[in-house]
Amino acid sequence: MINKKINSVEEAVAGVTDNMTLMLGGFGLCGIPENAIAELVKLGAKNLTCISNNAGVDDFGLGLLLQQRQIKKMISSYVGENDEFERQMLSGELDVELTPQGTLAEKCRAAQAGFPAFYTPAGYGTEVAEGKESREFNGKMYILEKAFEADFAFVKAWKGDEAGNLIFKGTARNFNPCMCGAAKITVAEVEELVPAGELDPNQIHIPGIFVQRIFQGAHYEKRIEQRTVRQR
Repeated sequence: MINKKINSVEEAVAGVTDNMTLMLGGFGLCGIPENAIAELVKLGAKNLTCISNNAGVDDFGLGLLLQQRQIKKMISSYVGENDEFERQMLSGELDVELTPQGTLAEKCRAAQAGFPAFYTPAGYGTEVAEGKESREFNGKMYILEKAFEADFAFVKAWKGDEAGNLIFKGTARNFNPCMCGAAKITVAEVEELVPAGELDPNQIHIPGIFVQRIFQGAHYEKRIEQRTVRQR
């Protein structure tokens, strides 16, 4: 049995250097690889290109990397609740490539499947289509989008086994599954890591073939991005 378990978060980020392209799963603060992000901050790698739906909040998630000026480019679909993300984008300090959310997911899936590019109608006739090949199919116009090319993908799952098989929980599934196997090295952090064979094969969402490293996270804060309560 192939064992992909690593013993520390330090091993998880080993090999990340300046100028690399990283994929990071999550949607808002849901299902983000908290341990890996915190260790990337400690590692101090600079000029990173980060592919993620958004960039967390000012003091959590990818917002921590933005605070330390470790990210040179964000490829995202949403600026959202991160004031520092917005400030760096508007000031020109940060290169931001805003991508339709479905296109962002499909660019991950194409990389996962080994497809170099695909056609999509999303963005045709807008700034998104500038400089891209367009083509008509059945009377409808499409633009050609290239699959992502990333060095590392960092994802977060609920449970995993030592062979790298993963189970996601609820909405934390989001972008995590389509980022598995979409980079040269996929690192999965899980809340619970069990020996190979203990997971029900019918419940596995991502097979271990898409994962190169897996470790059990030490702590998950699981912040709520916005809490709204009814007045009494």
